[in-house]
Amino acid sequence: MNGFRSRVFVLAIASCVTVAGAGSALAQGYPAKPIRLVVPFAPGGATDITARTIGAKMSEAFKQGVVVDNRSGAGGVIGADIVAKAPPDGYTVLISTPAEIAILPHMQKMPYNPLRDLAPVSLATSSPLILVVHPSLQATSVKELIALIRARPGQLSYGSAGAGGVHHLATELLKVTYKLDMVHVPYKGVGAVIPDLIAGHIPMTFSSMPPSMPHVRSGKLRALGVASTTRSPAAPEVPTMSEAGAPDFVASNWFAYFVPAGTPAAIVGTLNVEINRTLKQEDVREKLLAQGLEARGTTPDELSRFVHDESNKFARLVNLAGLKATD
Repeated sequence: MNGFRSRVFVLAIASCVTVAGAGSALAQGYPAKPIRLVVPFAPGGATDITARTIGAKMSEAFKQGVVVDNRSGAGGVIGADIVAKAPPDGYTVLISTPAEIAILPHMQKMPYNPLRDLAPVSLATSSPLILVVHPSLQATSVKELIALIRARPGQLSYGSAGAGGVHHLATELLKVTYKLDMVHVPYKGVGAVIPDLIAGHIPMTFSSMPPSMPHVRSGKLRALGVASTTRSPAAPEVPTMSEAGAPDFVASNWFAYFVPAGTPAAIVGTLNVEINRTLKQEDVREKLLAQGLEARGTTPDELSRFVHDESNKFARLVNLAGLKATD
């Protein structure tokens, strides 16, 4: 190697060592200031509940605030894009749903690539979806609902938390499976869907359990089925979709933490350890379960594999249903 090339090689190695050292030093003092936790939906939904429940415990452990920043819009894309373009220093964190990570990329052009621009940290919680209807609807089971929709093709509508969200895809799965004709009414978040459902402006929706179950128990809504293989401990009185007339119908929502790609591995590790430690605390698990949310927790690699599997699954459903973002 000649002298010039030798000096270039040495400088390159020195540069790598300097960058690695800077990342290590950053991680050692982390967190040194409050962490911004971006929730890409309005307050009150399952994403927000998960973020605030876990964030409160993390604030105590880190002795730094974990500040929830609700940035709703475009089915979660606005909030996710903020994080994807944030500095990769661990101080801007995303809590996501399937929509902005595994569904919408198959339906529209995205301002970010979720598999390239976001680094997985940990799966946090999951929740089976629940099919709820207005009490005036003449259906007391999923079987009766399917028969009603077939008798009135194109006349009944359903609400969702937004085009491309898991609530939308769950209903599309029901439509495809049973060859149903319904009109989709997308809203900007579940916080807007439930009031309209209670008011009777729409007859039905698939919802996460936290925002809907209080209204089911008050009689303002009727729950027809939980889309899980077994009844939910949070609502044991509600039959599964299989029990109610839709065999093997399973659909769930999940909530996971991501940071900007390029965030030092040590910082990702620190966040992962604290999220998983929090999810193992009995009071946290009980609080989440009371809302119909199951505490999960994974390694970053496990979340990466999970997201790839989910992305492939939803790609098939989007293709089968012929969906696009305006549906």
